[in-house]
Amino acid sequence: MNYSYKGKILISTPDISGDIFSRSVVLIIEHNESGAFGLILNKKNGQMSSKFKNFFDFKIEVYDGGPVENDKVFFIVKGKKVTEIYTDIADGFYLTEDIENIISAVLSGELKIDDVKIFSGYSGWSAGQLDHEVQKKMWTVVDIYNLDYTLPNDQTLWKSIMQNLGGEYLLWANSPEDISLN
Repeated sequence: MNYSYKGKILISTPDISGDIFSRSVVLIIEHNESGAFGLILNKKNGQMSSKFKNFFDFKIEVYDGGPVENDKVFFIVKGKKVTEIYTDIADGFYLTEDIENIISAVLSGELKIDDVKIFSGYSGWSAGQLDHEVQKKMWTVVDIYNLDYTLPNDQTLWKSIMQNLGGEYLLWANSPEDISLN
């Protein structure tokens, strides 16, 4: 492996359809010789969102981070570090699994809920797997600057990025979700 996708965004191509990665926008947190780890930024999980409502007296969105270990919870946090267990993602953003400190900080007002994005599970690739998928054009790798990872994104994020890429990506952005209907 000569190149790392760490900190980059993966945009699924229409070739990936019918599963969790269909029209996904994935933030790559780690990518090295051992494999890759990332979180899907634009797939809401209604079932997990309902469970988290038990912790808070307001609506909270939980996102599907990916198909691996859905019993694990991850947080992307913007701003103040309220835990000693974290991984820096980008300027002003970090990732943690420290549910106790994050919930405590939100409930005490130390963190605003809008500065936290919750994920159930993650996206993982074994050694060389992500590189192979990128070569097979299952993913488009994009450098995106100034993206707020804590925003409540949905499918409009995928479409918006595709439109901004232009060319054939513009065609994909406007294609139906089931490309066989095209």
